[in-house]
Amino acid sequence: MKFLLEGKGSVDVCLNSENKPGDAFIETYYKKEVFEGKKGQIYACLDANPAKIYLGLGDLSSVSYNQLRDSFAKLGNFANKHKIESLSLPLLNIEGICSRRTVHAYVEGLRACEYKFDKYLSKKHQVTLKEIYLELPEDKDASVVEDAIDEAITLVDQVFITRDLVNTPAMDLYPKVLANYAKDLLEEDEVDVTIYSKEEIEEMGMTAFLSVARGSAKEPQLLVMNYHGDSTTDKTIAFVGKGLTYDSGGYCIKTPGGMKTMQSDMGGSATVIGAISAIAKRKLKVNVVGVCALCENMISGDSYKTGDIIGSLRGLSIEVGNTDAEGRITLADALTYAVDTFHPEFVVDLATLTGACIVALGDLSAGAVTNSQDTLDLVKRASEIADEQIWELPNLPGYQDYIKSDVADVYNIGKIKGAGTITAGLFLEKFVDETPWVHLDIAGTAWIDRPIGSLPKGATGSHVKTLYHLAKRFSKEK
Repeated sequence: MKFLLEGKGSVDVCLNSENKPGDAFIETYYKKEVFEGKKGQIYACLDANPAKIYLGLGDLSSVSYNQLRDSFAKLGNFANKHKIESLSLPLLNIEGICSRRTVHAYVEGLRACEYKFDKYLSKKHQVTLKEIYLELPEDKDASVVEDAIDEAITLVDQVFITRDLVNTPAMDLYPKVLANYAKDLLEEDEVDVTIYSKEEIEEMGMTAFLSVARGSAKEPQLLVMNYHGDSTTDKTIAFVGKGLTYDSGGYCIKTPGGMKTMQSDMGGSATVIGAISAIAKRKLKVNVVGVCALCENMISGDSYKTGDIIGSLRGLSIEVGNTDAEGRITLADALTYAVDTFHPEFVVDLATLTGACIVALGDLSAGAVTNSQDTLDLVKRASEIADEQIWELPNLPGYQDYIKSDVADVYNIGKIKGAGTITAGLFLEKFVDETPWVHLDIAGTAWIDRPIGSLPKGATGSHVKTLYHLAKRFSKEK
């Protein structure tokens, strides 16, 4: 889909507020309550000359980025359903929303109709909507708008890639496949990508990571992605993604229903890959490293077991209370490697880590645990720009008691039924040393069981944009 600043589409789009008709024609329908300008409401006159679509945006006196994006998603789906090839619509100036975010709302919303995971379908998804002509206000600089369009298109492309990775079944996407895909994708944009084999991981001393990987016939891979965007400094930031390409639960086996979507357990890694790809394509002046410990959690005669006491790269011993709390064990070594090797200014890890996060926050917000309020403030601001919600969970001293072990340095699950997301986060904190760190539990947001607004059922690609905007803001903060 192309976004153009010159030319004319085959259908004009009139944008309407909930309390203000766009023209005299539609005012009659406001009075009859046929069309009221509510968010995403559409009234079409396709047989008129010129053909016109009236799109409701809701109450613009309290408009949100999400409100705009979802309205344009409705427009895109409607246009595609009716095989419309091009649209003309004005670019709004809205008080309270920066013009760049407004452009992003247009692009993300309208392009929502393009995405469908149809890799295994005999009938492929068809998109007829090809061109969007934006009419700029007189005071808008076309070059600024074009750059905002390019940025939004880049982000949407990488979100789509992330969704495809997460949606792909584990039979076709296992550690080696994912690592090689990331290498091919990122090296096109001059990102240094290194893939470490099982033997090399053993030499590093990543005992925790290898313990989880032992039960699978698919060998683990350590994926390290290093983007050097700022040659004037050695300062870097680190993103670490959980990389379970399939999670059976191990000997603490999941139910059949619980395993059905467990190809999505590498959502954290896919998010990191997508974000670094976007950062590199936009050539942000920032240094970013991504680390992903990729493996499967399977059952075999060599699988790790409850009661095992395993080592870690940090040198801490871990008592295994539940083999289905495996993600935090792999992340322990990945975080240690990222912190000790690259000495980042801060590290953010993302993981589809706990069902407890879904219980607490549903599928509309990720949960956050941190040891640095300043770093979390940066992450939250980036998430606000991206419209990807984050909710901070408490890191109180008493919670540390829940993961104490009598026979090891740390227990891999909480000893009480509650606070599961918090205790998982605090387990990870033990492996970051003193480095400022934020843990994002994306168990609810990375995969949804129904469409929500512009997001499709299945993988969402959530928080690719958050990581991108975090890196972008960090490059400016320096």
